Amino acid sequence: MDPKTIDQKKHAKYIIERIMDFGNDDEVRWMWKTYSRRLLRSVAGKSRVLRPRTRSLWRLMTIQK
Repeated sequence: MDPKTIDQKKHAKYIIERIMDFGNDDEVRWMWKTYSRRLLRSVAGKSRVLRPRTRSLWRLMTIQK
């Protein structure tokens, strides 16, 4: 995907998956500020491309408090 044509709303799932798997601290902070906990939890639970360890970590991190 061309970074110049990515729309953060339209391509939210793709962006979240990449950040969850490969993001650094700044990117993760941006993701938390930009997307809802509900969306992050949904992506972590339904994604077919996240690595198993990544999926487990993000499922724990997105549990409602």
